[in-house]
Amino acid sequence: MAPGSVVLHTEASRGFGGQEIRILAESRWLATHGWRALIAAQPGTRLLAEAERAGVATVAVRMRGPWSLLAVAALRRVIRANDVAVVHTHSSIDAWVAGLAARSLGVPVVRSRHVSIPIPPRRALVYRLADRVITSGEAVAAIVRGAGVPADRVVAIGPGLDTARFHPNVSGAGVREELGLRGPAVGLVANIRGSKGHEHFLEAARLVLAERSDARFLIVGDGIGFEDVRRRVKEMGLEPRVLMTGFRRDVPEVMAALDVLVLPSTRSEAMSQVIPQALAVGTPVVGTAVGGTPELIRDGETGRLVPPADAPALAAAILDLLRDPERARALARRGQALVLARHSIDAAMARTLEVYAAVRARSAAEH
Repeated sequence: MAPGSVVLHTEASRGFGGQEIRILAESRWLATHGWRALIAAQPGTRLLAEAERAGVATVAVRMRGPWSLLAVAALRRVIRANDVAVVHTHSSIDAWVAGLAARSLGVPVVRSRHVSIPIPPRRALVYRLADRVITSGEAVAAIVRGAGVPADRVVAIGPGLDTARFHPNVSGAGVREELGLRGPAVGLVANIRGSKGHEHFLEAARLVLAERSDARFLIVGDGIGFEDVRRRVKEMGLEPRVLMTGFRRDVPEVMAALDVLVLPSTRSEAMSQVIPQALAVGTPVVGTAVGGTPELIRDGETGRLVPPADAPALAAAILDLLRDPERARALARRGQALVLARHSIDAAMARTLEVYAAVRARSAAEH
């Protein structure tokens, strides 16, 4: 696909987590490498606001449901007015309405699958609208193939790491000073929702503090579960040892300020973005054996891997890294080499552009 072509990303979700951050990062990459990117999302969402702040072109389209003919008509107008070359969908509702709009105009469709939860048979039909399905890692690719999508239409491409922002020379000193961190700092950086395992993180924090009373725990991010988690922190008597920072833009510096990054997901974790980010700045990681995390973390080699929903195991792994900082740093260095070599955004986008070129070529041959 030639530079200058327009890629339309669509997103019907109203949240702003890893999925939306990836859409924004890839759109920014396209815009700075000679392509044109356009994001269509629900009116008033943070994705639109963040895209506009980043200088990425946007359009607000109300997508009420998968059979909204108004949304299909609106997206047809967007595709035609902007001479869109490829439509890239991301959630179930926009996969239907944008997929139908694109198909009706002979424009190829790429669908992303970001989560590792099973696909019910009744929801597998929408994938037939897509010429290719990009999955966030091999674990998700297996799920998509298991739902009946032909293997030659499924491509595993993990989220790309922005090595200009996340690299070994990032300093966390300013964040540590701002937040008053004097001893070990353990953090969970994620959208606050049930699948991220915040309750297990808090229980693990209580167990760790029994041995390391000087430790502090950071919960970075916001989301629908923010108030519930804040209430739980108070009920567990963990104030002020657990700090909830809310949404932060200085994530590289936050990562560098941590002694351990924890991602205690219990389900629906495809290929994490925060794990490569932490490893890139040299921060040791504890993850759970869910979705695509084992593709990044090999226990005892590039970090620590524990079973999901197991607070005692999570606490033991955190304490293991805090007791032996040199070994923890060695694990992080091995993980750092892995993510810098294989998971850069340039590498991810080179593969994504190959997918775009392939679907364009197939569409041209058919028409």
